[in-house]
Amino acid sequence: MLTALVAIFVIAYAAIALEHPIKINKAASALVGAGLLWTVYAVSFGDPDEVGRQLGESVMGTAQIIFFLMGAMTIVEVVDAHNGFEIVTRRIRTAKLPTLLWLVGIVAFFLSAILDNLTTTIVMISLMRKLLAKHEDRLFFAGIIVIAANSGGAWSPIGDVTTTMLWIGGQITTLAIMTGVFLPSAVSMVVPLGITAYVLRGRDVVSREVVESDPGIRTTEFERNLMFFLGLGILVAVPAFKTITHLPPFLGILFGLGILWLVGDLLHRNKEDVFKQRLTLTHALSKIDMSSIVFFVGILLAVATLEHTHILTALAQWLDRVVGRLDVIVLIIGVASAIVDNVPLVAAAMGMYSLTQYPSDHFMWEFLAYCAGTGGSILIIGSAAGVAAMGLEKIHFFWYVRKISGLALVGYLAGAGVFLIQEWMLR
Repeated sequence: MLTALVAIFVIAYAAIALEHPIKINKAASALVGAGLLWTVYAVSFGDPDEVGRQLGESVMGTAQIIFFLMGAMTIVEVVDAHNGFEIVTRRIRTAKLPTLLWLVGIVAFFLSAILDNLTTTIVMISLMRKLLAKHEDRLFFAGIIVIAANSGGAWSPIGDVTTTMLWIGGQITTLAIMTGVFLPSAVSMVVPLGITAYVLRGRDVVSREVVESDPGIRTTEFERNLMFFLGLGILVAVPAFKTITHLPPFLGILFGLGILWLVGDLLHRNKEDVFKQRLTLTHALSKIDMSSIVFFVGILLAVATLEHTHILTALAQWLDRVVGRLDVIVLIIGVASAIVDNVPLVAAAMGMYSLTQYPSDHFMWEFLAYCAGTGGSILIIGSAAGVAAMGLEKIHFFWYVRKISGLALVGYLAGAGVFLIQEWMLR
């Protein structure tokens, strides 16, 4: 049975990693893999009640992550529908390319900690398409935005899906991850940004004229401000809600979503249906990336099978024997996340190492959050932010390898070094 489970998981994992060459959505591969794994496990184990209980536990843990992600994605879509992000983007203006690069990188770094790295990448690259006329300049900016967004998401419990998974799972707490990973994440962004700014030194911004795409659905300044600050306030308040009430984060995000929904309905209650339809949460729910949500369900349930059969525990013991050093193992996981999706890697690590062995806020969990979050920047296919940038600016895989991958790797290693020095000095 164990051999069959490992073979199924490896095949499903390969299909996920090769999503673009084989042209099969990774969500389909994850769901088929999860279905096959649980089917083989149930038939081979011979105790349907015990398998059902284990599946129920796995579904409960998975549902908490899914509800949280759906709520956060919907809040971001509502803010975007009200043009709320213009409050940030319209203030980014400068005549020098390096200065603009620093502004964009810093804004992306902090914005992704509040929103998430995927949304931040889409918002910032969309802004660059309005500001920069030269495609070559936009490519460099897109690469830096991916690095900055992934770095910013790593130190926040709501900034990257893998950090969110560790937070909801109890491996990390809000203040510990923010204080422990902020400096390494900042270094992983500043180093490649500084090198790129030096390469672009002395060059002026070649701007393009901004054209409003759909004046028919423009919102008022009051509506933009209200929904922007209310949406961000809800996202920022969720960690505080968890700390004060000790309730799961998904309840806080759903509570906030209800408040945002109520305010939106009151705000637009006297408007014509044709105008307000695109501003409602009902419309926002239709715009969230459901294929990613379904992928998370499939891959988390697939990994849960390996956890219940103790395959992941055996893998952890093998890595301990062969590699020996925990920090090197986590560094390898981070580099691997550039090649394959970091969600299953972190899910597997959560199954490999227990909270009994490594309690909440242990060095290993914080370092894993950093490495899995920033390591995906090394290749453009290594993170959702990179894939989004690839589609928006038509970035070629090998262009990114030649121009950006080296910068991302240097930043990744520099940040890892800072983390390890910081750990050695403080603890």
